Amino acid sequence: MPLFFRKKKPSDDARKRLEYQMCLAKEAGADDVLDISKCELSEVCSLQLPILVLIIHTNNLTSLVPKSCSLLSLITVKVLDLHDNQLASLPVDIGQLTSLQVLNLERNLLKCLPQSIGDLAQLQILNVKGNKLKELPATVSGLRSLRTLDISENLLQELPRVLAHIRTLEMLTLDASSMTYPSADICSAGTESIQQFLCKECGIAYYPPSQYVLPALESDGGETSVDGVDRTVQKYLEEESKWQNKFLDYEKRKEKKMQEKLEFERRLNMGQREHALLVQQINSQKDEILQTVREDQMRLEKGLTKHQRHLEEERLKLLQQLKQAEQGIASRIQKLIEDNQRQKQSSDILKSLENERIRMEQLMAITQEETEQLRRREVASAMQQMLAESYKNKLIQMTYESRRQDLVNQACSSLAEMDQKFQQILAWQQLDQNKAVSQILQQSEMQKAAFEALQLKKDLMHRQIRNQGVIMEQRQALGYLLQQLLKEKKQREEELQQILLEMEAKSETKQENYWLIQYQRLLNQKPLSLKLQEEGLEKQLVNLLIELSAEQYVPVFAHHRISLQVLSTMTASDLEKVGVTETGLQRAILRRAQDILAVAKTIPGNTGSFLPGPWRVQHSLCPFCSLFPQAQTVFLPCGHVCCCQTCGKQLRACPLCRKDITQHVRIFYSR
Repeated sequence: MPLFFRKKKPSDDARKRLEYQMCLAKEAGADDVLDISKCELSEVCSLQLPILVLIIHTNNLTSLVPKSCSLLSLITVKVLDLHDNQLASLPVDIGQLTSLQVLNLERNLLKCLPQSIGDLAQLQILNVKGNKLKELPATVSGLRSLRTLDISENLLQELPRVLAHIRTLEMLTLDASSMTYPSADICSAGTESIQQFLCKECGIAYYPPSQYVLPALESDGGETSVDGVDRTVQKYLEEESKWQNKFLDYEKRKEKKMQEKLEFERRLNMGQREHALLVQQINSQKDEILQTVREDQMRLEKGLTKHQRHLEEERLKLLQQLKQAEQGIASRIQKLIEDNQRQKQSSDILKSLENERIRMEQLMAITQEETEQLRRREVASAMQQMLAESYKNKLIQMTYESRRQDLVNQACSSLAEMDQKFQQILAWQQLDQNKAVSQILQQSEMQKAAFEALQLKKDLMHRQIRNQGVIMEQRQALGYLLQQLLKEKKQREEELQQILLEMEAKSETKQENYWLIQYQRLLNQKPLSLKLQEEGLEKQLVNLLIELSAEQYVPVFAHHRISLQVLSTMTASDLEKVGVTETGLQRAILRRAQDILAVAKTIPGNTGSFLPGPWRVQHSLCPFCSLFPQAQTVFLPCGHVCCCQTCGKQLRACPLCRKDITQHVRIFYSR
């Protein structure tokens, strides 16, 4: 298999297509065909296995092989498709690909073709349409097997004269309007006119391509691909057994794929159940977290309310104590005021006494000394009394002042203690508030992280759902493919059962019918191109080969397009080159062809292209008994003639088309 290189990263579709094509090639076991088109490849390095058909179109190839690789890795390739790439030139040693038969270089960037392209002796189809070619090399005359040449949509204006030496060229496609040599009129007339003109220019005679035999394309030196009916049937049976083995392998792989599919569905269901369980757990955890947050918030609010109520009670108690202290101070002040009032009354009493003394002095006529003594005694007693009262009042005032100062100090200290307690309570409250705020922030961060995790899980779930949609599409595609495979399997089983029924039905009559059936089925499975070639073969030539029991050479004559006219000009060595190795058969074929042409020329109005009715009768032995030299029975309604009358009576179905025979008609030949 090849080694691939890409200069840039390919798309997913290109990568999947490349993997699919490689897996398809491995599973089918088709090592002779490799299709890696539309894979965005830039280089194809080497091939490890021989490849016959290599398809690399619609890629990004700039060269067929890189300089580090050898072109000999493609030496076994017969079909090379490189259209829709970026090829600017071909390797100069491309002539080493001697097995190449088809080369498609359409829509590239080629400006010239290498000189070694003339060494491709087996090349039959060359397509260089849609390039930038200005001329063709003179070595194209070496393409002895070239049948089709397409040089349209290029810059060509002249054709080389040596193109006339390619005798097998049947179709030449070009832009007739832009040609100067040959002229546009000649180019518009077709390939035959162009070749006739070039042959005239070169001074050589022109012969149509049908008169030239292609070189032998088989690599085994001209050996025939079919040696006989027995060998063909044996090969078919071997292929049938191989297909049976492949079918059994396919059944095993299909069973394995079915088991893998069931296992994948089981794992997918388990994953879905686990995902649903995980989503349920996440939702329950989310509810628990939210419930816990709500409970903590309610507990915090209750604690704050209780703490505020306690502080309010403490404040009311302090206010009550302050009020009581103020009332006590007010009562003491009232007592002091009453004492002051009593002191003022004592001074009034002294004044009244003084006035009474004066009045008594006036009333009483005493001597001055007695009066003075009396006054002194009264004054002394009054002063003594007044001093005692003042001292008493002073003591009372000092006691009051000290008591008042004590009460003030006590009130101030109690107020300071209350302020300190209040400040401490406020600090505790602020600390609790900060702690509660930090807890709330932390819980909000946790909630945010939990929400992000839930969002990520939700995105993952959405991605998995989208992937499940893609998986469902793939499952539907696989189901459709499985239905197709089952349908093909059922069809194949029906075909095999039909074959077995046919074998059992025919084995009861004659064992030889089985080999005829297999031989007819093998003929029906011929490639379409070979059938078309055989249909284009002259009927007289086919009858000649059947008459000489050389039906196995019909595909060989059709492949080389040999007609009776060409056969009349051939020799025994020419027949040996195309694959007819029996010497006696060679001479019989040549002699019979000359006789047919000689008889055809004697018929008036016949140009030798066809023969009258009596010459179309198949003069061959009966394929069943090999006794009678001519077919004697016509089968109706199919109309086939293939056996004698004796063998035809025993048949119930036509050995050629397998239709039921409703009537046997005897053929009588004129002597």
